Amino acid sequence: MRVLFMCTANSCRSILSEALFNQLAPVGFEAVSAGSFPKGQVLPRSLTTLQQAGISIAGLHSKGNDAFEGNPPDIVITVCDKAAGETCPVYFGPALKAHWGLEDPSEVTGDEAAIDAAFRATLAHIQQRCQAFLDLPFDSLSRDELKTALDRIGVL
Repeated sequence: MRVLFMCTANSCRSILSEALFNQLAPVGFEAVSAGSFPKGQVLPRSLTTLQQAGISIAGLHSKGNDAFEGNPPDIVITVCDKAAGETCPVYFGPALKAHWGLEDPSEVTGDEAAIDAAFRATLAHIQQRCQAFLDLPFDSLSRDELKTALDRIGVL
């Protein structure tokens, strides 16, 4: 199962989600990320936060959703409100879509400790949701039941 985490810039929340999901995921599950208007670079603090948590940053880079035109995802999860309101590209076809809105830690102001805390809190929130996703009984869920479960996870 291929899961695409989308946000607008693909520099923070979707990158954190991709890396953490892949750390937790069993064989047969893969996360990728993209942005509707990619920034072209990952925020350094996103990478530092992942490294401090012991999560691999290998291969992470900011990209647009057109990177998956030839290999569309099974599930698209938007993690920012701006991306949630955008139309998914037609080549995503029958992918299930869900919204797991997250506050943008890169917009937090204050000292370094406050900003670091915001990034760590966002990563913890992502971990909670990814674990709930991976704990789903995929073999026994219909498409509609999976969609309902994904939507429920988005409000955790």
